[in-house]
Amino acid sequence: MRTRLLATLVPLACALQGALLAVLVLAPAASAYNDGRGFYGATDDKVVTNAGFILVIFFPTFIFVASMILRHLEKRKEARKAAHKALASNGHLRGGW
Repeated sequence: MRTRLLATLVPLACALQGALLAVLVLAPAASAYNDGRGFYGATDDKVVTNAGFILVIFFPTFIFVASMILRHLEKRKEARKAAHKALASNGHLRGGW
C-alpha cells in the first residue's frame, strides 16, 4: 500500500516542482510586458469604480438567482417525496395478493 502511495505522490511532487519553477522563471517576463499594466491596460479611478459597481451588482444578483434555483429544486424534491409517500400508502393500488 505504501509503495502505491509513493508511486502516486512522487510524479505529482515532481510535476508541482516543475510548475512552480516555470512560474518563477516566467514571472519577471510577464510583469515586464506592457510596462506592468496588465491585460486591461492603464487603470484610473473610473475603471476601478466601475469594477466595484459591477461586483456590487453581481454578487447579490448571483445569490438571488442561486436561491431561486435552489427553491425550485427543493419544491421538486418535496413533490417527488409526497408522490412517493402517497403511492406507498395506498396498498390497494399496488396490487398483489
